[in-house]
Amino acid sequence: MAYVASIEAPLCSEQFGSGTARRCRAAADGSLQWDAWGRRWWAFSGAFTAKPGGRDGGERVAPGTAVPPLSRLLAVFLPQGFPDSVSPDYLPYQLWDSVQAFASSLSGSLATHAVLLGIGVGNAKASVSAATATWLVKDSTGMLGRIIFAWWMGSKMDCNAKQWRLFADILNDVAMLLEIMAPIFPICFTMTICISNLAKCIVGVAGGATRAALTMHQARRNNMADVSAKDGSQETLVSLAGLLVSLLMLPLVSDCPSLSLGCFFFLTALHIYANYRAVRALVIETLNERRLWLVLKHFLQRGEVLGPASANQMEPLWTGFWPSLSLSLGVPLHRVTSSVFELQKLVEGHQEPYLLRWDQSQSPEKESCVIVRETHQVLDKLFPKFLKGLQDAGWTTEKHQLEVDEWRATWLLCPEKKLL
Repeated sequence: MAYVASIEAPLCSEQFGSGTARRCRAAADGSLQWDAWGRRWWAFSGAFTAKPGGRDGGERVAPGTAVPPLSRLLAVFLPQGFPDSVSPDYLPYQLWDSVQAFASSLSGSLATHAVLLGIGVGNAKASVSAATATWLVKDSTGMLGRIIFAWWMGSKMDCNAKQWRLFADILNDVAMLLEIMAPIFPICFTMTICISNLAKCIVGVAGGATRAALTMHQARRNNMADVSAKDGSQETLVSLAGLLVSLLMLPLVSDCPSLSLGCFFFLTALHIYANYRAVRALVIETLNERRLWLVLKHFLQRGEVLGPASANQMEPLWTGFWPSLSLSLGVPLHRVTSSVFELQKLVEGHQEPYLLRWDQSQSPEKESCVIVRETHQVLDKLFPKFLKGLQDAGWTTEKHQLEVDEWRATWLLCPEKKLL
């Protein structure tokens, strides 16, 4: 005759995502019974009993089985597995990003109202064909600008995603300001809204590209699609709220240009501030040129490696496009050397699969080959310690965000250096 040892003894424990673990026990009738889940705000709650033979865990009979409405709502707008499935900076970034999106939505409604007024909506004397022609010229200018800007700057946005994100939102504010001012100068109306739409198309390219780069940073479980989809849901919700507020705001300010302009400047200030806080909240663990410069400078001065949080707080956001030193990687060979003698000088003394060249204009008192030789000596001594310090501090060393061109050299007469 078999007896159940104890109906109180837990068989196992389980948890949903990052929620509090709950224990599973054997009930007296042979069914499985779970303790209540924890009450963390991103987890589900409930307790239930599973009858033997059930395919889906049995019928839920204990009180508290219903999922709280707040948890259901959060599941709609947050990635599955939040917060463990995203980066630690996800929540502060998304909160400030929602604030800036709301302010931008209200500003956009004011700008759209001004453009429609300038085209002639509500004016019986306005020509439909003239308004259509203006709109077509505006759109075609933006399309051409989108293509040219993506070709010109597309490869640079991964390296400075935060700076380009901030640039895109500020340029968007400038574009909306032009739209609001366009009806004041009707002679230049078409040219003004064409410039504005060109700026907005550049914003679309820069904003979309940097959004993809930041989504890659935030997704921690190969869940880029989920993070991107939920970001779109959050943006849609904020835009809907902005639309509803705009319906109440526009009738109050449309008859008073000064009040409309004052509201626009207030919303623009809020938009820029929220964008700055959102971008500053990001802690990217991959090194770009500016973060590498900060970390390396601190290491050479103090012998310590800055962590990602400290380096990201020190990273310049307004001047990150113009570094104090110019670093060029993957350049053609003629930019490195122009003679066999110089090439031999650059190659000798090290076995690394790359060539270094120091710009002569930066150091006229020393030959470039002497500086390169001394640089290799310093690298051989310090780089292993620096690399270990990066890994211990939490930096990602398997990849980087340095801008690298596509030039490579293959040495036919030197088998130990086949690829540079």
